[in-house]
Amino acid sequence: MDLEEKMIDRQTVFKGHVVDVELQHVKTPQGNTAVREIVRHAPAIALLVIDDDQKMILEKQWRSPVQNITWEIPAGKLDERDHGDARHAAVRELNEETRLQADELTKITSFYSSVGFCDEFLTLYLAKGLKPVERALPQDQDEDIKLYRFSLEEALQMIANGEIQDSKTIVAVYYWQAQTLAQKLKENNEKSTD
Repeated sequence: MDLEEKMIDRQTVFKGHVVDVELQHVKTPQGNTAVREIVRHAPAIALLVIDDDQKMILEKQWRSPVQNITWEIPAGKLDERDHGDARHAAVRELNEETRLQADELTKITSFYSSVGFCDEFLTLYLAKGLKPVERALPQDQDEDIKLYRFSLEEALQMIANGEIQDSKTIVAVYYWQAQTLAQKLKENNEKSTD
């Protein structure tokens, strides 16, 4: 069965600083006409930042869309300074938001944040081997971020308690948990073969 919808027309109904909103009229595979409201967002990056003490950096900040304080990993959108390069954006955002640089910056995965209405495409990186930056980049004037460090166990408990509700952060914490378990299994297997 063909699932692709055919666009009849589209119109940008809002053009903002962070997002644009597009209204589409489409024909479904069954021949019905439907309206799609689509939020257009620049590609973005997120960072699972792990220090030498095996603690992750989380940001605590106010988020107007949910009218609440959230716990999140460092993240940001690609802009003209990045020339479409997600890795460049990751290095830049790490500097801007944490004042750190990483000796190891590894791509974990890329994913859409919410495909039902938005085209935001996130690339998640693991940052390790941290040290202070030599030259701090200016921070966004509209951000008020507080940084905290948590162990894997603490982060998992924060998810279980509902303190962490941000999807990119939950993905990052569960990735960290999976990698930690895989490393322990590998070490146990090596010990058993010795």
